[in-house]
Amino acid sequence: MNVNESLIEIEKQLSKILEEVKTLKMHAYALEEENKKLKMELCQYPEETKKTVQDNVKKIQGEAYENLVKLYNENFHICHLHFGQTRKGDCLFCMGFLGKM
Repeated sequence: MNVNESLIEIEKQLSKILEEVKTLKMHAYALEEENKKLKMELCQYPEETKKTVQDNVKKIQGEAYENLVKLYNENFHICHLHFGQTRKGDCLFCMGFLGKM
């Protein structure tokens, strides 16, 4: 194969790669537009709905914390190292997790 043939082959390969890049670019553009649309839909909830969701989150988090405190007071580990295992005495990791330190 001579130099000209090699250059022509490389040019064909580059054209093919460029077409693939254009296709990916259009796909990325479509995904960005869909993402913008979804963000706008999320922002359109009324304030009352947002407040209800936030109140529910706080309630669930409070209940979860209370359950962890209850487990700890029943002498179970709540730390990630020994979660659910019975404990003897205080555990610094559990106490740190509960913010008792």
